[in-house]
Amino acid sequence: MKEKVILAYSGGLDTTAIIPWLKENFDYEVVCVCIDCGQAEELDGLEERAKFCGAEKLYILDVTDEFCDKYVVPCVQAHAIYENKYLLGTSMARPLIAKKLVEIARKEGATAICHGATGKGNDQIRFELGIKALAPDLKIIAAWRNDKWTMDSRESEIEYCKQHGIDLPFSADSSYSRDRNLWHISHEGLELEDPANEPNYKHLLVLGVTPEEAPEEGECVTMTFEKGVPMTVNGEKMKVSDIIRKLNELGGKHGVGIVDIVENRVVGMKSRGVYETPGGTILMEAHQQLEELILDRETTTMKKDLGNKMADIVYEGKWFTPLREAVQAFIESTQEYVTGEVKFKLYKGNIIKAGTTSPYSLYNESIASFTTGDLYDHHDAEGFINLFGLSSKVRAMKMQEVNKNN
Repeated sequence: MKEKVILAYSGGLDTTAIIPWLKENFDYEVVCVCIDCGQAEELDGLEERAKFCGAEKLYILDVTDEFCDKYVVPCVQAHAIYENKYLLGTSMARPLIAKKLVEIARKEGATAICHGATGKGNDQIRFELGIKALAPDLKIIAAWRNDKWTMDSRESEIEYCKQHGIDLPFSADSSYSRDRNLWHISHEGLELEDPANEPNYKHLLVLGVTPEEAPEEGECVTMTFEKGVPMTVNGEKMKVSDIIRKLNELGGKHGVGIVDIVENRVVGMKSRGVYETPGGTILMEAHQQLEELILDRETTTMKKDLGNKMADIVYEGKWFTPLREAVQAFIESTQEYVTGEVKFKLYKGNIIKAGTTSPYSLYNESIASFTTGDLYDHHDAEGFINLFGLSSKVRAMKMQEVNKNN
């Protein structure tokens, strides 16, 4: 019997060409696995295509709810945003995909896993670190880094497929390189390769419109959370995946969540892309608005640091590590009382606060108002300031003495 290889399969040109390439160069039995993280409309006709290209079978696994509950929610709770802009849409999905590839590899008795990520990007790292952490015994084939891979363009891949009797409706025309799941869609390539160029948003956007094209009238939205997990939108209780779908619809309509980024890839180079994350941007902001009421100052400061660390961990593909587990455990402990209601208005790319309430709010009007209350004596501030600024005053006195002596 031939050895089996599991191919991470999207149905695009790269993974279509990889099927005959694997059979020709390694004599493998190819089992394709397509992981659905919410890009369902892109999955039509995949089984027929995979088998036509030489695959023995195709698994299509819908992991959307697991993606949202186990990967998205922890990142929202951490406020994990890479380099202050990127909401980790692609990054969050990769460890789950690696996990499912390993599960199918075990089920099929495969000896290798193959992916079509390029040798310049982050995904090769995320896939392979995940596979190594979960199945160190499995061989990993990175087609684009393999010496037997001789194709270097869409044209050459199309020609290779034709030579192997595969004539599929792929065009050699240039187009954006995109990655989509329920959380976001990313765009790279074409005019975006030069940071001096403005994005062609009319050609580019998929999930929504620009703020200029958004409605002239804003829209009010109410959300509730329980222990840091979103529960309802406008009074309707939904699972997390459906909440994200609803927020995508609302955010896309009002031009929310479009970012143009030049980011630092793990491999050392800078890359430029446009990310659409309408629902995710709203969810992150709503969670932050609620958390502002509930967390104390010291916890907020520490959580901000660990949120940045969580973003780095996820971006670098280190999900299956003790460090991620430890950071996530801290984050989860801070969410015990993050329960309440958030109101906001969506208007031309903006998310405008409209009131936040929580039974665990630490905001005390008696203390915070400008009127004198029983819980705070203005005179207490004098002693606090004297102690808080003592080191600064002592240093200033010493400098005065030094300058006088000179």
